[in-house]
Amino acid sequence: MTVIVRDFQPQDAEAVTRSRRATVPFMAATPRSVLFDVETANPAKKFRLLVAEKDGEIIGTAYVGIAYDSSEPGQAYATPQVHHDHRGEGAGGLLLRTAEEHLAAEGATAVYAWVLDEPRNLEFAAKRGYRPTRKAHFQHLDLAGAALPELPGTLPPGVGLRTAADYMADPRPMFEADAEATSDEPSDIGTDFDDYEDWLGHTWNNPLLDHGLSSVVTVDGEVAAFTAAYTDGETTYVSGMTGTLRDHRGRGLAKLAKTDSLRRARAAGYTDAYTSNDGANEPMLAINKWFGYEICATEVRHVRTLG
Repeated sequence: MTVIVRDFQPQDAEAVTRSRRATVPFMAATPRSVLFDVETANPAKKFRLLVAEKDGEIIGTAYVGIAYDSSEPGQAYATPQVHHDHRGEGAGGLLLRTAEEHLAAEGATAVYAWVLDEPRNLEFAAKRGYRPTRKAHFQHLDLAGAALPELPGTLPPGVGLRTAADYMADPRPMFEADAEATSDEPSDIGTDFDDYEDWLGHTWNNPLLDHGLSSVVTVDGEVAAFTAAYTDGETTYVSGMTGTLRDHRGRGLAKLAKTDSLRRARAAGYTDAYTSNDGANEPMLAINKWFGYEICATEVRHVRTLG
């Protein structure tokens, strides 16, 4: 009946996937993506995937690492996720303590963690010295039954619709668009988004990223807006990022990209669409509400100073 915490092993991939789907159903996970996260982690991340095990069963996980691409040194992250049937058995505290010890040894000065906005979870974080910083809302859309908007019969002059698959030979325009859009996203941890090779390895080549469902809006042939689609290959579709470049905002291009992607996803057989937004990102929250998304969970970002 003792709970232990240990490092992930390749044979855990199926069990970790089941655990992740049970604890964070609004995020996509597959055995292949779990292995990818571990096998391709940048060495500077000092990454560990911790698993909590009880009687041979994996009941929780924690993705742990240094924010190596942050503009501020010493920033780190660790978010324990424990199956609801096993809360209160000590797994969450053991996962977090193990994560903090590892990060402190690697020079971390601040640890950020996401906490579901529920009294029990918030109390857990507060007792361990974490303070809240911001909220994020997860939203769900019944993709199978949603009344999705139609695509315009004629696009405005100079505007085109493509997919990320059209950039397989040269993804750099997608990298540049992602870098600009991400730099404007609300965040506690600033990011130096300038490493193309790292982006290729961990974003573009992510097995969850469906290039054919990731829609791109161009203006005069250049990327102007996009939405990145992550899927589990079964029923779940997740909007990983939707962005519009600064010179093209206010023209409805994000809605156009999301409309195209959602319609493609439904045609491909996906039935549940999820997305998430920072609580202060009113423009994207409004767009998702317009599509019919409803908030299904809220997380509160917390931070604790180490040392």
